[in-house]
Amino acid sequence: MNQTFPILSAVIFLPLAGALLLMMLPRQKALFIKVSALIWTLLEFALSLPLFFNFDEKTPGMQFVERREWFPEWGISYLLGIDGISMLLVMLTTFLTVLCVLCSWRGIEEKIKEYYVTFLLLETAMIGALCALDLVLFYFFWEIMLVPMYLLIGVWGGPRRIYAAVKFFLFTMAGSVLMLLAIMALYFHYGGETGIYTFNVFELYKADIPVLKQYWLFAAFALSFAIKVPMFPFHTWLPDAHTEAPTAGSVILAGVLLKMGVYGFLRFAIPLFPAAVVAATPLISWLAIIGIIYGAVMCIMQTDLKRLIAYSSVSHLGYVMLGIFALNMQGLEGGIYQMLNHGISTGGLFLVVGMIYERRHTRMIADFGGLSKVMPRLAAFFMIITLSSIALPGTNGFVGEFLILLGVFRSNMLYGVLAATGVILGAVYMLWMFQRVMFGQIKKEENKRLLDLTKREAAILCAIVVFVFLMGLYPRAFLKKIDATAAGYLNDVQVKTAVYASAGNVPVKQSEAK
Repeated sequence: MNQTFPILSAVIFLPLAGALLLMMLPRQKALFIKVSALIWTLLEFALSLPLFFNFDEKTPGMQFVERREWFPEWGISYLLGIDGISMLLVMLTTFLTVLCVLCSWRGIEEKIKEYYVTFLLLETAMIGALCALDLVLFYFFWEIMLVPMYLLIGVWGGPRRIYAAVKFFLFTMAGSVLMLLAIMALYFHYGGETGIYTFNVFELYKADIPVLKQYWLFAAFALSFAIKVPMFPFHTWLPDAHTEAPTAGSVILAGVLLKMGVYGFLRFAIPLFPAAVVAATPLISWLAIIGIIYGAVMCIMQTDLKRLIAYSSVSHLGYVMLGIFALNMQGLEGGIYQMLNHGISTGGLFLVVGMIYERRHTRMIADFGGLSKVMPRLAAFFMIITLSSIALPGTNGFVGEFLILLGVFRSNMLYGVLAATGVILGAVYMLWMFQRVMFGQIKKEENKRLLDLTKREAAILCAIVVFVFLMGLYPRAFLKKIDATAAGYLNDVQVKTAVYASAGNVPVKQSEAK
């Protein structure tokens, strides 16, 4: 779908414009800066709504496409577009950013102007990465994302913020360097083969890459994206980053940044290297299963609320990866839908923990107990979001996990059985955590004086709960935006993978590729 108005460019760069204007405001006007940041994020969310409502559900290809020559002599173009996968992730980004600004209202007391400028810059980078269809443009936004997130953790984080920020930066940068090398190798291979040197991803999809070279290039892309997901065993930066980040940093990290890794697999690694996908599917599936069970077991052992939720992301993202690499319709749609669910539910959990932390300045589970007696409204919201995280029927989490398990069982019965154990473990650690924090006797004197939710906090959690039930009770409103894209995408991938599997180039049966 071509548009006269460049709506994707507007959605990408509106937060940047807001950041530049905020930089001109004097630091003393803290309230004005906060209100201005909120207005910019609300405008951004409003501007992104036409992407959802004007999206053609029957079109499998890219929509709202924009293309301008950037460096034509090098084959680099300013190429943007979204499909059913990226459109919903863009909407999730603009929605969560509004909540992040609201939840920072009282929590951020130092360098307020710089904080909101950083957040708006991060929003531009995230949306740019989701819309970019040129590999250089994608890599540009991918790298830009690192800097604001590094600052959010390193400047406004907890006591060990420098350690966590550096660890996050080094892990992600290591994967990014490998991806850059793979991008250059792909560029020169396609140019040498066709005489056309380009970073246009649609042209590169057509490349005829030797099987061995596919393995190496896929490994470079996959490692970069696996660190970002994060998949086991590349997850070790995540608990530290979540624990030390401010509340809004944890929300946007879990809600959007982790999805960038999965999105990278979907947009680039899988369609570009089909032979490697067929060969790597068993390995990635097993790593996803290990991540599901390992993450759940680690959650049971945690004493810090934030670390518990951080490890739950390792488990939940394992389901997403397992569903996507089932390479069937149910698994793919379930994986995409679960990315959205995780952003809502886990983002909601971090918001609740942040609200408790602002009152008690501790996240240790042992410091709580009986909070439902003094904070009944927060307890009600906390219960709903907890139940959505464990996939209670009627909530958003159930739809995604059900579709994933359906797809995985169709693909491999053993994988399905092992993954299902994570559902049980998830219920154990989430309900046990909720029971220890909210129920029982109040044993700490400080907990007796805690105030319940303010109107601002209640509004934030209401927005989360609305989507918990909307996506759980009426998933069709969102799944129909994915259907055509997923069907077209899966057809292309299955055709390519079946060719390599049937040719005997990889030791995988053709039936396993479907």
